[in-house]
Amino acid sequence: MTAETVESALSLKGLVKIYPEFTLGPIDTEIAPGTVVGLVGPNSSGKTTTINSIAGLIKYEKGEVRIFGRRNRLNDPRWKFDIGFVGDRHVFYEGWSCRRNLKFLSGFYPSWSWDTVEKLAKRFDLNLKKLARTLSTGNRAKLALIGALAPKPRLLLLDEPTAGLDPVVRSEFLDVLFEYMEEGTASILYSTHILSDISRIADDLIFLSDGKITLKTHKEDLIDTWRRISFSRDGITAPIRSVVSIKTEGRNHLVLSSNHLDTLGHLKELGVENPQISLMTIDEIAVQILREVSHVENH
Repeated sequence: MTAETVESALSLKGLVKIYPEFTLGPIDTEIAPGTVVGLVGPNSSGKTTTINSIAGLIKYEKGEVRIFGRRNRLNDPRWKFDIGFVGDRHVFYEGWSCRRNLKFLSGFYPSWSWDTVEKLAKRFDLNLKKLARTLSTGNRAKLALIGALAPKPRLLLLDEPTAGLDPVVRSEFLDVLFEYMEEGTASILYSTHILSDISRIADDLIFLSDGKITLKTHKEDLIDTWRRISFSRDGITAPIRSVVSIKTEGRNHLVLSSNHLDTLGHLKELGVENPQISLMTIDEIAVQILREVSHVENH
């Protein structure tokens, strides 16, 4: 066990999972303790396969997965004590009460905290005496999150955990995740199509497409470099540096730039005066990056 792997909350090296019509990987990446990483990609890009491989829910063909330095070997379950998992389907024993479901889970975790259960149940206004089959979609998600956080995991794996939830429940869900992160050096790998959730909570972003990582970056780096720029100029025909999208009406142009300083420098060389610059949200930037990946794959 090297110092490098011990320092990582999660380390993936050469991870490969092969299906008849899809191959994930090889995936190489690391997540530092105390970091929230958003896993972003279109449908069938490999997000769920990646998370399921980490969680030990599927067996991968090649590579290595380490959680805080421990290999995720099926014959040595100690690594699972450091993981909490919430997926898009919240599976319980439907005829059992919420409390009985949680009591069953608690038997697998030596660090289980009933104090955490009670606090979160009160916070969520969730009656633990209710049968699982009577719960609304929102309350099922709340119960799943309580079950994931009660063992005090150091790594939380989230795969579309708020799919189908209304904005109020999603906000409550994210508030609890913020508080979970504030308690120490816990880490989160969060896969979702709801980019506003990612923009609110993530530190870093990993873009996945067709089973491969196409980009890993700090969220703030994207916010610092991407801009929407508008200007007026006749005769713009050649590509403008770092521009990924352009809309033109007559002599008026609106461009999206992945490096606004580079773009502004080029516009100055072209004699453009007083370009108007505006910030882009991380949602807008992520959508544009995903469009660019899709455009490349289709050509």
